Amino acid sequence: MEPLTKTSAATRRKSGRPLSFDRDAVLEKAMLAFWRHGYETTSISDLIRKMGISAPSLYAAFGDKKNLFLEAVGLYAGDTNAVRQNIEAAPSSYDAARSVLANSVETFTGADTPPGCLLASSTATGSAASEDVRGAVAAYRRELRDSLQARIERDIGEGCVPADVDPVALANLVVALLQGLSVMARDGADRASLLSVVEATMKGWPESTEAAGA
Repeated sequence: MEPLTKTSAATRRKSGRPLSFDRDAVLEKAMLAFWRHGYETTSISDLIRKMGISAPSLYAAFGDKKNLFLEAVGLYAGDTNAVRQNIEAAPSSYDAARSVLANSVETFTGADTPPGCLLASSTATGSAASEDVRGAVAAYRRELRDSLQARIERDIGEGCVPADVDPVALANLVVALLQGLSVMARDGADRASLLSVVEATMKGWPESTEAAGA
């Protein structure tokens, strides 16, 4: 997440009046707007209408559109440390990957949220001006991939996954599947259809002969 500028929320609130609205609540509304329409195509006018605040209030609370988006991404993605710890604590890399995929499908098909993944849909296209935003979003995916890779490598070391498995490729496979599931959800696929894809994929998860016979 990028720090706010000198004219950002923290500075303005210190010298001005306190916020007259629930910051967390309006951030969630901004997250939903970006999730549904994307970063570049969601204008400040769109945001203040969805958030129910004025443009000056938006700038006072969040600095600018880019910082608002990055905070919205943080709200959507959650604590990356917690995600890494959950993957580390999973009984196996199989369980970790299956949990990541199944939980993501639930998010992609929520009854009260836009279909698909905010990270995948919000920056699918964009100009050079939003390159740093796309980079920040990509960092979340790298964090997930690296955590999965480390869990797979642990399984290889413990003999649960064959030694000839490429942990980088396998972790990238999970991330690529997440992208595909997001697109399917945006296209209208329901939760059951997406979960069937997850189950079909996980049937091919590599398992060592020793582990299978244990």
